[in-house]
Amino acid sequence: MVSSFKITFIGTGGSWPVPGRAMPCIVLQSDDVTNLLDCGEGSQKRIMESKISFMQIDNIFLTHFHGDHFLGIIGLIQSMSFNGREKPLHIYGPIMARNILQNALSVGYYTLSFDIFVHELLPDQVVQFDDFKVRTLKNDHPVPALSYSFEENDLVKIDRKKVDSLNIPDRRIEEIRDKGFAEIDGKVITLDMIAAGLKKGRKVVYSGDTRPMESMKTFAYGADVLIHETTTDSQYEPKVNEFGHTSSRQAALIASDAKVKRFYLFHYSPRIPDPKDLLVEAKGIFKDSYLSREFLEYDVPKRTDLMPLGSATSQE
Repeated sequence: MVSSFKITFIGTGGSWPVPGRAMPCIVLQSDDVTNLLDCGEGSQKRIMESKISFMQIDNIFLTHFHGDHFLGIIGLIQSMSFNGREKPLHIYGPIMARNILQNALSVGYYTLSFDIFVHELLPDQVVQFDDFKVRTLKNDHPVPALSYSFEENDLVKIDRKKVDSLNIPDRRIEEIRDKGFAEIDGKVITLDMIAAGLKKGRKVVYSGDTRPMESMKTFAYGADVLIHETTTDSQYEPKVNEFGHTSSRQAALIASDAKVKRFYLFHYSPRIPDPKDLLVEAKGIFKDSYLSREFLEYDVPKRTDLMPLGSATSQE
C-alpha cells in the first residue's frame, strides 16, 4: 500500500472559465506517481501556482474531448518539452483519443523531447499499475466519455505472533504475500496461516461529465471519495440533464445510495455565481458533501478496519 493518496483540485469549473474558477483539472498523487484527471484550458498555469510540479506528471486521464476538459494539454506538453522533459508521458482517454490528440499535439512549431503514449480505454476496463488500479465506466454524455475509479491495492496484514510461532524468517514474508505460500523447513506455509486480515485499499472516483446514472451507484460504492459533477442546482434539472449533466441534488442522491465516505461537488456552471447554494442542497441529502475549490488538498485517510482474508485476489 502507498503511504499517501492525495487529491489536489486545480480547476473546478465547467464550460468556460470565470474569475477565480478554472477549467476541470484534478491531481491525484499516489506516493511518487502523479496522475492528472482532465486538463482544461489554463491548467498548466494553475498547476504552477500549486505545490505540484507539472514536470512530474506521469499519467493524464481524460474523461472526454469537450474543450473544457482537454484543451490545456496542448500548452502543458509544449511547456514540458521546453523545460527538457525526458521521461515518457502516458495519456488515457475514451475512443478516438489517439486521433484527437494527434491533431491537437500537432498545433504549432516545437520539438517534442519525450515519448507520449496514448491509450484508448473502453468501458468496464481495468488498468493495473504497481500500487493501484484504474477502472472505467461509460458515461451518459453526448460524446464518448468515461468515469474513472482509482483503487489502491488491498493489503494482507501479517500477524506478527503467527509469524514468530511458526519461526518464519522475515525475508520470506514477502514471498508468501506474492505467491500465497512458501515451503520453509519442509513445511508449506500458506498466506492464511500468517494473515491477520485484509485491509482494503482506498478508492477515489471521478465522474467527469454525465447525466445521473444508476450504474454510478455501483461503480462508486463504498468509495472514500466521490468527485461528481454538479453543474447546477435542481431548479435547472430538465435543461442540465438534456445537455448531459447532473444537478447537485441528483449527485448527492448518488453519493448517498453509493454509501461513499466523502462527496465533492465539482464542475460548476459559469452561470452559478456562488456554488454554496449547490452545497446547501447537497448537504440536505448527504451530510458529508463538500465544495471543491481551486488548490484545495485532501489526503485520503488510510483504512484501518480489517476484513476476513476470504477470497481476496489483490495483495501487496
